[in-house]
Amino acid sequence: MVTVTSDRYIEMLENFLRPQLEEMDVADAWFQQDGATAHTAWRSMQVLREMFPGKLISLRGKVGWPAHTPDLTPCDFFLWGYLKAKVYTHQPENLQARKDAIHREIAIPPAMTERVMQAFRNRLEECIANDGHHLGDIIFKTR
Repeated sequence: MVTVTSDRYIEMLENFLRPQLEEMDVADAWFQQDGATAHTAWRSMQVLREMFPGKLISLRGKVGWPAHTPDLTPCDFFLWGYLKAKVYTHQPENLQARKDAIHREIAIPPAMTERVMQAFRNRLEECIANDGHHLGDIIFKTR
Protein backbone atom coordinates (compact mmCIF):
# COMPACT_ATOMS: atom_id res chain seq x y z
CA MET A 1 0.00 0.00 0.00
CA VAL A 2 1.26 3.47 -0.88
CA THR A 3 0.44 6.51 1.23
CA VAL A 4 -0.62 9.53 -0.79
CA THR A 5 1.46 12.51 0.28
CA SER A 6 1.33 15.99 -1.20
CA ASP A 7 4.57 15.23 -3.08
CA ARG A 8 3.04 12.09 -4.62
CA TYR A 9 -0.19 13.94 -5.40
CA ILE A 10 1.73 16.75 -7.15
CA GLU A 11 3.72 14.16 -9.08
CA MET A 12 0.45 12.55 -10.25
CA LEU A 13 -0.96 15.93 -11.25
CA GLU A 14 2.16 16.92 -13.17
CA ASN A 15 3.11 13.57 -14.71
CA PHE A 16 -0.31 12.05 -15.37
CA LEU A 17 -3.19 14.53 -15.24
CA ARG A 18 -1.55 17.45 -17.04
CA PRO A 19 -0.33 15.30 -19.99
CA GLN A 20 -3.75 13.59 -20.21
CA LEU A 21 -5.53 16.95 -20.37
CA GLU A 22 -3.12 18.13 -23.04
CA GLU A 23 -3.51 14.91 -25.03
CA MET A 24 -7.31 15.18 -24.90
CA ASP A 25 -7.07 18.90 -25.74
CA VAL A 26 -9.04 19.86 -22.64
CA ALA A 27 -8.21 23.50 -22.04
CA ASP A 28 -11.30 24.70 -20.17
CA ALA A 29 -11.80 22.03 -17.49
CA TRP A 30 -13.03 22.33 -13.92
CA PHE A 31 -11.38 20.25 -11.19
CA GLN A 32 -13.11 19.06 -8.03
CA GLN A 33 -11.41 17.31 -5.15
CA ASP A 34 -12.12 16.38 -1.58
CA GLY A 35 -10.47 17.79 1.52
CA ALA A 36 -7.77 15.16 1.98
CA THR A 37 -4.65 16.67 3.51
CA ALA A 38 -2.46 15.74 0.52
CA HIS A 39 -4.96 17.43 -1.80
CA THR A 40 -5.24 20.66 0.16
CA ALA A 41 -1.60 21.09 1.16
CA TRP A 42 -0.19 24.48 0.21
CA ARG A 43 2.03 23.14 -2.59
CA SER A 44 -0.75 20.93 -4.01
CA MET A 45 -3.16 23.85 -4.07
CA GLN A 46 -0.52 26.02 -5.75
CA VAL A 47 -0.17 23.48 -8.61
CA LEU A 48 -3.94 23.07 -8.92
CA ARG A 49 -4.59 26.82 -8.97
CA GLU A 50 -2.07 27.14 -11.81
CA MET A 51 -3.60 24.21 -13.74
CA PHE A 52 -7.25 25.25 -13.18
CA PRO A 53 -7.29 29.03 -12.67
CA GLY A 54 -10.65 30.03 -11.17
CA LYS A 55 -12.00 26.52 -11.82
CA LEU A 56 -10.93 24.59 -8.74
CA ILE A 57 -13.62 23.25 -6.44
CA SER A 58 -11.88 22.34 -3.21
CA LEU A 59 -11.93 22.75 0.54
CA ARG A 60 -9.34 25.53 0.25
CA GLY A 61 -10.09 26.56 -3.32
CA LYS A 62 -11.66 29.71 -4.69
CA VAL A 63 -14.90 27.77 -5.27
CA GLY A 64 -15.65 26.06 -1.97
CA TRP A 65 -16.52 22.41 -1.62
CA PRO A 66 -20.31 22.39 -1.10
CA ALA A 67 -21.73 20.46 1.84
CA HIS A 68 -23.08 16.96 1.13
CA THR A 69 -22.02 16.89 -2.52
CA PRO A 70 -20.73 13.29 -2.77
CA ASP A 71 -24.26 12.11 -3.51
CA LEU A 72 -24.37 14.52 -6.45
CA THR A 73 -21.09 13.93 -8.27
CA PRO A 74 -20.94 11.10 -10.84
CA CYS A 75 -17.46 10.10 -9.68
CA ASP A 76 -18.73 9.54 -6.15
CA PHE A 77 -22.16 8.01 -6.78
CA PHE A 78 -21.02 5.86 -9.71
CA LEU A 79 -17.43 5.80 -10.96
CA TRP A 80 -15.41 4.82 -7.87
CA GLY A 81 -17.69 1.91 -6.93
CA TYR A 82 -18.00 0.73 -10.53
CA LEU A 83 -14.27 0.93 -11.17
CA LYS A 84 -13.33 -0.71 -7.88
CA ALA A 85 -15.69 -3.62 -8.57
CA LYS A 86 -14.25 -4.09 -12.08
CA VAL A 87 -10.59 -3.73 -11.06
CA TYR A 88 -10.78 -6.07 -8.07
CA THR A 89 -12.58 -8.74 -10.10
CA HIS A 90 -9.09 -9.48 -11.45
CA GLN A 91 -7.61 -9.55 -7.92
CA PRO A 92 -4.48 -7.52 -8.73
CA GLU A 93 -1.59 -8.68 -6.58
CA ASN A 94 0.59 -5.58 -6.73
CA LEU A 95 0.53 -1.89 -7.62
CA GLN A 96 1.46 -2.40 -11.28
CA ALA A 97 -1.26 -5.04 -11.74
CA ARG A 98 -3.75 -2.63 -10.14
CA LYS A 99 -2.68 0.18 -12.49
CA ASP A 100 -2.98 -2.15 -15.50
CA ALA A 101 -6.47 -3.22 -14.42
CA ILE A 102 -7.54 0.43 -13.98
CA HIS A 103 -6.29 1.27 -17.49
CA ARG A 104 -8.25 -1.70 -18.91
CA GLU A 105 -11.47 -0.97 -17.03
CA ILE A 106 -11.65 2.82 -17.24
CA ALA A 107 -13.16 2.68 -20.75
CA ILE A 108 -16.83 2.95 -19.78
CA PRO A 109 -19.36 2.19 -22.54
CA PRO A 110 -20.98 5.37 -23.94
CA ALA A 111 -24.51 4.11 -23.21
CA MET A 112 -23.58 3.65 -19.55
CA THR A 113 -22.02 7.11 -19.44
CA GLU A 114 -25.26 8.56 -20.84
CA ARG A 115 -27.31 6.78 -18.13
CA VAL A 116 -24.95 8.07 -15.43
CA MET A 117 -25.20 11.62 -16.73
CA GLN A 118 -29.02 11.38 -16.81
CA ALA A 119 -28.92 10.18 -13.20
CA PHE A 120 -26.68 13.17 -12.43
CA ARG A 121 -29.20 15.56 -13.97
CA ASN A 122 -32.02 13.86 -12.04
CA ARG A 123 -30.07 14.23 -8.78
CA LEU A 124 -29.44 17.92 -9.45
CA GLU A 125 -33.13 18.49 -10.20
CA GLU A 126 -34.13 16.67 -7.01
CA CYS A 127 -31.62 18.71 -5.01
CA ILE A 128 -33.13 21.92 -6.40
CA ALA A 129 -36.69 20.68 -5.74
CA ASN A 130 -35.69 19.79 -2.15
CA ASP A 131 -34.17 23.23 -1.63
CA GLY A 132 -30.72 21.70 -1.21
CA HIS A 133 -31.74 19.07 1.35
CA HIS A 134 -30.88 15.36 1.24
CA LEU A 135 -31.95 13.31 -1.73
CA GLY A 136 -34.67 10.73 -1.18
CA ASP A 137 -32.70 7.78 -2.57
CA ILE A 138 -29.59 8.49 -0.50
CA ILE A 139 -29.21 7.11 3.00
CA PHE A 140 -26.99 9.18 5.25
CA LYS A 141 -25.64 7.30 8.22
CA THR A 142 -24.61 8.99 11.42
CA ARG A 143 -22.73 7.52 14.32
